[in-house]
Amino acid sequence: MLRNCLLALIPAFGLSGLAQAEDISTHVLNISTGTGGAGIPVTLEMKEGDTWTEIGTSTTGENGRVEGFDIETEVATYRLAFDLSNYADLGQTPFFPEIDVIFQVQDADREHHVPVLVSPFGYSTYLGN
Repeated sequence: MLRNCLLALIPAFGLSGLAQAEDISTHVLNISTGTGGAGIPVTLEMKEGDTWTEIGTSTTGENGRVEGFDIETEVATYRLAFDLSNYADLGQTPFFPEIDVIFQVQDADREHHVPVLVSPFGYSTYLGN
């Protein structure tokens, strides 16, 4: 929230030409129903050496989206962890109760939207926009 307030001040001070690091966003789409996966806990971690550090958590909204984690993206390796263990739309016991998506950010000034498409017995992911 503070980041958004500060970004709103940029035009007022004539700083709009400065590069801004983008946040990371995601969404879960249930391809067996064609709907967003609501209520799914998502954790964002950044790798530092051999250690993963939690830098944000959220829960997907009614449309299955997490608009961001209120971070400024750095050039680094990240992991999004999706906890599907209680997501009833995939069945009583999901075959993949947790999905970890590991990706590298090489350009912190571009948007990184990392969706996950899920079904009862599989998932897919990609770099979206």
